Amino acid sequence: MLPLCLAVIPWGILCGSLAVQNGFTALETQAMSLLVFAGSAQLVAIELMAGNTPLLTILFTTFIISSRHFLYGLAVRHKVIDQPLRWRLPVSFVLTDELFAFSHHRKAYRTKTRLTYALSAGFSFYIAWNLWTFIGIVAGSLLPDLTTLGLDFAIAATFIALVIPGIKNLATLATVVTAGIVASVLKSQGFELWLVVAALSAMTVGYIISRVISRTNSQIHIKQAPKS
Repeated sequence: MLPLCLAVIPWGILCGSLAVQNGFTALETQAMSLLVFAGSAQLVAIELMAGNTPLLTILFTTFIISSRHFLYGLAVRHKVIDQPLRWRLPVSFVLTDELFAFSHHRKAYRTKTRLTYALSAGFSFYIAWNLWTFIGIVAGSLLPDLTTLGLDFAIAATFIALVIPGIKNLATLATVVTAGIVASVLKSQGFELWLVVAALSAMTVGYIISRVISRTNSQIHIKQAPKS
């Protein structure tokens, strides 16, 4: 997790400085990182709020962006379902994209030692994120507009590093490609809900392809099965 804690330095600084430069107080900005703890949702919400976007659009957009955490929870549910609530709640809080990327080992979260290890990794990222946000708040108050430095590329770089190793089948590849194409086209056209539409389109394409492949494999298996 430590390399990822360092990788989001530009991301956290951008989040803190962007909020301050768009009229948020230092307390509001830091509280957002302390309570929300969701980099992409925070950045999108800050930009939408600064642009006087209607409240329903802000709520819907951030809901869709954050809804992936519901899938993360479902993916690790079977590993922690037998653990007491006092363990499951903190795990759910720190189950970020980064921690989820490291949660696929079959023994992850299975024992108290592994739970402690996971929570240590997750909360180390939480501390780092809030530290970088604080630095961004200070920088945003003292320095000129930091958005011109291209710090937002850290967002793309981090997610590329997380996503690429997970492309192991055609459905996942189609999902990633669809998301990239749809997002790029809609963003260039100034469509406000470009991120939402891109995510839903990509998931739909990935699901359809996975179902087609599954049915095809089932039919092949039936044809190859020996007749009694």
